[in-house]
Amino acid sequence: MGALDIGGGREHGKKGKRKKKRRIGIRIDMTPLVDVAFLLLTFFMLTTTFSLPQVMEITLPPSETKSEVTEASLLLLRVMEDGQIFWNMGTEKPRVLDQNELRGFLQDRVNSNPNMITLIKVDRKSKYSNMVRIIDELHLANITRYSLAPLLEQDKKIVTEAVGTP
Repeated sequence: MGALDIGGGREHGKKGKRKKKRRIGIRIDMTPLVDVAFLLLTFFMLTTTFSLPQVMEITLPPSETKSEVTEASLLLLRVMEDGQIFWNMGTEKPRVLDQNELRGFLQDRVNSNPNMITLIKVDRKSKYSNMVRIIDELHLANITRYSLAPLLEQDKKIVTEAVGTP
């Protein structure tokens, strides 16, 4: 631990002179502090779990790519701010889709039309997890041709007119 050196010894000189006090030397033993530091370091290193980031691979097309898409092969998914999903094929009226039925719905659609292209329009105020969940469901349904776009005011109007709610 710590040690204190008080420097005792013989006294020299005359009795009436004022003596200079000798400085007290202090020595602190740092060994226990280093031991505790390494113990804490190894404890936290061994007890924490190292989580690897989850990465989804996305293949982006070249910036100048344009392709013609028929309305019959375009599935449009609109994700509203509250997470509600509306779908339509081509120019049909949008209909509500339950989130729990999304995987089965996508598998049915891709089985009926293997050349289907999916366009996902997500509201900017919607939660990011809603978009990630839909992309995960697309991968589980083996749909590889999809595109992401922001939900515009025009899309919101189309949905409100189709559903009839303000």
